[in-house]
Amino acid sequence: MLFAYKAVNSLGETEEGVRDAVDEQLLIADLQAEGYIPIRVVPAGAKSFLGLRLGIKQSKLSQKDIALFTGELATLLESGLPLDKSLLVLMDLTEDNERVTKLIGRVLEKVKGGSTLADALEKQAGIFSKFYLNMIRAGEAGGSLGEVLTRLSEYLERSRELKETVSTALIYPAILLIMSLASLFVMLTFVVPQFSEMFESAGKALPVSTQIVVGLADWLQSYWWALALGVVLITSYMNLQMADPVKKKVWDGRFLKLPLAGTIILNKETANITRTLGTLLGNGVSILSALVIVRETVDNLVLAEAIQDTEEQLKQGKNMSDAFLEKKIFPKMAMQMIKMGEETGRLEEMLLRVATIYDKQLRVAIARMLALLEPALIISLGLMIAGIIVSILLAILSVNDLAF
Repeated sequence: MLFAYKAVNSLGETEEGVRDAVDEQLLIADLQAEGYIPIRVVPAGAKSFLGLRLGIKQSKLSQKDIALFTGELATLLESGLPLDKSLLVLMDLTEDNERVTKLIGRVLEKVKGGSTLADALEKQAGIFSKFYLNMIRAGEAGGSLGEVLTRLSEYLERSRELKETVSTALIYPAILLIMSLASLFVMLTFVVPQFSEMFESAGKALPVSTQIVVGLADWLQSYWWALALGVVLITSYMNLQMADPVKKKVWDGRFLKLPLAGTIILNKETANITRTLGTLLGNGVSILSALVIVRETVDNLVLAEAIQDTEEQLKQGKNMSDAFLEKKIFPKMAMQMIKMGEETGRLEEMLLRVATIYDKQLRVAIARMLALLEPALIISLGLMIAGIIVSILLAILSVNDLAF
C-alpha cells in the first residue's frame, strides 16, 4: 500500500514523498532506521472531509531536470572526481534549481551512508525509471559509471527532442482546429440569428440550405450545453477505455491501423524500442532483462505484447529478429537490419542505427501529415463558412424578390 509521508532528515531539512509499505507503523520504523524524524504518514489515497487529498505528492522532476543532472554528473565523473565529490560540486552548480539541489542532497546523503548510486536514486520514489536505474547499475558493476552517464545523457536528450518534435508539430494544427470550430460557433450563434428575425418577418419560405443553417443555429443556441456534455462524455468514455488494459489493447491496435497516424505511432515506438534496447545492451544488460525493461517503456500494448512474446521465444532459443518478424507488426526494414546485426555480432550498433533512421522517418511522417492536415482544415473551414454565407445571401435575395 502507498503512504505519503513528511519527515525531517539528518540535515534538518523537511522531505516529502510517497513509499510502498505494509502499514503506517512499519513505514515509520523504516524512516527512523534511515535517520529521519517522521512528522506525518497517511495513506496516499486518503481524503479530508472537503474531498481533498491529505497525501503528500512528491514533486517529480521534469525530463529536462533529469537530463541536466545526468549530463553534468557525467562530466564531473569523466574529469576524474569521485562520486561523493562530484555530487557535492553538482549541488553548487545547480543551486538555482531548488528541486535538483534537494534531490542531489538526498542522493549524496545515501551515498555517504554506503549506498551505491543506483540504490540511492531508487529510493527517490517515482523520479527515475527502471531503465535509468538498470543503466546506472550496469555502469557501476562494470566500473564505467561516467561513460554510462554520458550515454544516458545523450539518450535522454534524443528522447526529449523526439517528444518535442511531435508536440511542437501538433501545436499549429490544434490551434487551427480550435479557431475553426470557434469561428463556426460564433457565426451560428451570433451572426445567423441576426438575420433569422428578418427572414421570419418576410413571411416567405426560405431556401432549403438557409433552413438548415438557421435550424442548426437555433439548436446551438438552445442546446449548446448538450454539445459540451457530449465532449465531456466522450472524453470520460475514452479515459475509461484506456484505463482498462484489455480495452486499451483493442484501441492501440486500431490506432496502429490508421492511415497516417498509425505510421507515426509505429515509427515513434520503433525508434524508442531500438534506442532503449541498444543502449541497454551496450552497457552489459542481458538481452532478456533488456526486453523486460523495454516492454515497460512502450505505451502501445499491442507492441508491448509482441515484445513479451519475443521474450518467450528467446527462452526457447530463437533469434530476436525472427521472433519480431513472426509478429508482422514492426517495420520489415528495421527487422532486417536487426537480423543483420545479430548475424554480424553488431546488434547494439545496428539497433542504434535503426533508432536514428526511424527518428528521421518520424519527422518525415509528421511533416507529411501536417502538409495534408493544414490545408484540409483551412479548406474545410472555408467551405463551411462559405456555405453559411451563401445560404444567408440566397435568403436575402429571396426576400428582396418578395419585396419587388
